[in-house]
Amino acid sequence: MTYKVDTVTYLNTVPLVWGMLHGPQREQVELTFSIPSICAQRVEQKLVDIGLVPVAEIARQRLEVVPGVGIAADGPVRSILLFSRTPWRHIRTLAVDLSSRTSVELARVILRERFGIQPEIRSEPPDLSRMLDTADAALIIGDPALRIEPDEQPFEWLDLAAEWTSLTQLPIVFAGWAGQPGIPVSALSDITIGSYRHGAEHLDEIIACEAAARGLSPALAAQYLREHIKFEIGARELRGLETFCDLAGLNVCPAI
Repeated sequence: MTYKVDTVTYLNTVPLVWGMLHGPQREQVELTFSIPSICAQRVEQKLVDIGLVPVAEIARQRLEVVPGVGIAADGPVRSILLFSRTPWRHIRTLAVDLSSRTSVELARVILRERFGIQPEIRSEPPDLSRMLDTADAALIIGDPALRIEPDEQPFEWLDLAAEWTSLTQLPIVFAGWAGQPGIPVSALSDITIGSYRHGAEHLDEIIACEAAARGLSPALAAQYLREHIKFEIGARELRGLETFCDLAGLNVCPAI
């Protein structure tokens, strides 16, 4: 049996799909790549069996989760950055990366809980200067965020995962494997967990292959994949997910 699997183009997903690309799982899947919002759309339209779906979309679509691994952080993540050209409490408009889903909800939560504001959200391509030409603040995620050196920018900035952990003392889960109800969870779990384990065993190779291709230094790529991103979803991550669902007002909390 071959399954159609859609994943995300960002660096943080590569260890999860390394086995599907180069390991024992490659004969079991047809693998495609999208940005997070399109990945969620492809799952919703039943174009693929599972995708690496933002948790906000898993909740909205009431998808069935393939548990065990996903994308999470416990402290700074480096790839979810919020910039502002005005004092934080004065933000009225927020430009967000068109690919964002969970990160937008996280930005809403942090801005509301820490600064007491609820800005108007505008979706735009991830170009920091252009976003801040027309909005008070800008949210950049994924590889575009990694290619920005935030301390070199003339704007205030926050790492939203660090802000989340400071607020809740818990990790944040961004995405997990999910599909429409009725998917063969056990078989797919064998594939997704096996693929990640293959990736974890080849992390040095992944860093060497991916850093230059994505315009990143090997040191940053290594720090990001070894320290910032958490791939295994355990009990503490699930508590963080439950808290996020509550604060974000999501009707259903997925059990990743």
